[in-house]
Amino acid sequence: MNRVLLACAAMTMVSAVPAPMTVKVEAWQTSGDGQQRLAPVSVSSSVTPGAVRIEVDPSRRFQTMVGFGASITDASAILIQKLEPAKRAALLDELFGTGSGKLGLNFTRLTIGASDFSPTHYSFDDMPAGMRDPQLRRFSIEPNRQTVLPTVKQALRINPGLVVMASPWSPPSWMKTGDSMIGGTLRNDSYDAYARYFVRYLKAYEAEGVKMPYVTIQNEPDFSPKDYPGMRWPPADRAKFVGGHLGPALAQAGLGTRVLEWDHNWDLPEQPEAVLADPQASRYIAGVAWHCYGGDVAAQTRVKDKFPNKETFFTECSGGGWRPGWKAGFGDTVKNLMIGSTRGWARGVLLWNLALDPSSGPHKGGCSNCRGVVTIDPSSGEITRELEYYALGHLSRFVRPGAARISSTSDAKLLTVAFTNADGGIVLLAFNAGDNPASLEVVAPRQRFGHVLPAGGAVTFLW
Repeated sequence: MNRVLLACAAMTMVSAVPAPMTVKVEAWQTSGDGQQRLAPVSVSSSVTPGAVRIEVDPSRRFQTMVGFGASITDASAILIQKLEPAKRAALLDELFGTGSGKLGLNFTRLTIGASDFSPTHYSFDDMPAGMRDPQLRRFSIEPNRQTVLPTVKQALRINPGLVVMASPWSPPSWMKTGDSMIGGTLRNDSYDAYARYFVRYLKAYEAEGVKMPYVTIQNEPDFSPKDYPGMRWPPADRAKFVGGHLGPALAQAGLGTRVLEWDHNWDLPEQPEAVLADPQASRYIAGVAWHCYGGDVAAQTRVKDKFPNKETFFTECSGGGWRPGWKAGFGDTVKNLMIGSTRGWARGVLLWNLALDPSSGPHKGGCSNCRGVVTIDPSSGEITRELEYYALGHLSRFVRPGAARISSTSDAKLLTVAFTNADGGIVLLAFNAGDNPASLEVVAPRQRFGHVLPAGGAVTFLW
């Protein structure tokens, strides 16, 4: 870590008579070409004439933060568990631990049954074709016991404050029209059984020491995949399920798990709005979860403005071959997720797979060119930290759970977001979306310093 002592004028945004003060500032930078990656850099006590002024106001507070992370999919857990024990322990400590050189992830998402990043298409209550199990006598989380469950439990030992949420890609096939985990939708006579399925899952994980404060009811309910589990589930039916079945079932079971609606893209905000407008469903819905694959991040603020008492979470975005290289991949992740999503009220930000192999797997159907936060080569055990690792790190290393987002000025080419931690420390992330280096002047109460940020680069300041 690079600590820079700056003698500068103590200054508020309205103070006309600054007093001299010694200020300690730390900074870490990633360049637009990836040559610098969360590298310690110095800031300057002098400011370049004409520098872009960034004003930080800790007195203006917004949402409190849950954290940052990525999903522990079947694929991720399989690869992590294949590592030899010492290497596995070191990787998980690096990802979920705190302190120098660690990523500090404190939020993760599990899949309730299979996703496309599973070696088989399974649920926790599979039945032979044509048979049903409405009493859930065959329910078991056994498919998770060798990979997902031990990975999550080890992460929790490293970081007991890790927040775990979960999302299903599909109900068991016997609950659906078409009797398949692929396509179809939830049968009208399966609503009660499916609500109890959620309760059984949450209780089974809780019995293993894994509590889940949040669930969504369906991953991407406006999309029906052709070759992996999923289903379309219209807003009126989702409202019916939450208001009449899942919400009461969770309450009766004494579970504190909170339901998040939508879990899909920014391009259809009218769908979560319709569900939240249902008074019975809204009683049991804590907030809205968002994905990045369509629309604009401004949708988060639109829905928040209409339903200010509901929480906002960002729950999935994958890197991949469609966003190659640092300029596209790193820049988009910092701009839209780390900054855009949190300025859009997100309390937590999750990327998709925590780990994938060099062939974007293991998977069965779905995305064949996705990229994990890390890439693990199962034949050699080599671990590659991908550009998403560094994008996450610009906030996950420094913004602690319970931090509050605070006011910071931002524009189209110089984007920022700022937070204050419980200890009073200030974290400011700035991203230069322009094509030329940008000179910055950072101004806050008792603070003023300068910095030159390269084109496409991101810098995190901590004081």
